[in-house]
Amino acid sequence: MTDNHNYRPVSYSRTTLTELMIPSYANFGGKIHGGILLSLMDKVAYACSAKHAGNYCVTVTVEGVNFLQPVEVGELVSLKASVNYVGNTSLMVGIRVIAENVKTGKIKHTNTSYFTMVAKGDDDKPARIPGLLLETREDARRFLEALKRRELSQRYQTELANSKTILSVDNELHLLENQRCKLAYL
Repeated sequence: MTDNHNYRPVSYSRTTLTELMIPSYANFGGKIHGGILLSLMDKVAYACSAKHAGNYCVTVTVEGVNFLQPVEVGELVSLKASVNYVGNTSLMVGIRVIAENVKTGKIKHTNTSYFTMVAKGDDDKPARIPGLLLETREDARRFLEALKRRELSQRYQTELANSKTILSVDNELHLLENQRCKLAYL
């Protein structure tokens, strides 16, 4: 381990954003539109990452946006963000979204997502960021999970890039046999 001088603890940048879900946020089905929630997630990811980095940050990737339960008009939505991983110029922010019915007090977990952000310097080039001081066993677990998530993502991108160069549609058409599609061009 190194000295803590160029490291910031996870707790330093932990951020919570809470917002009341109003009728104008609803979609045609009467539930809160997913785009509203994504916008709020991006906002809290920025606040958390910029605080840790001490710089402006931009969103590079968004992973694992699963809408587990609908959010209703009138609920208070809280987005809890923390830095789970840092590289040299990038960081991964984990976000947990919960919705609270203020009348009943019932709380439900609606989303978990991971935003990869890159810090930008005044010259608009990627800027080096402080390391991450893991204060708890949970912080260490999240960092390790983020490492695994990055590894799997990089492997997926590599395999996808390789399959595009070696994939022959004619040789792979048999994979479509039990799928819900028809070939109209044959």
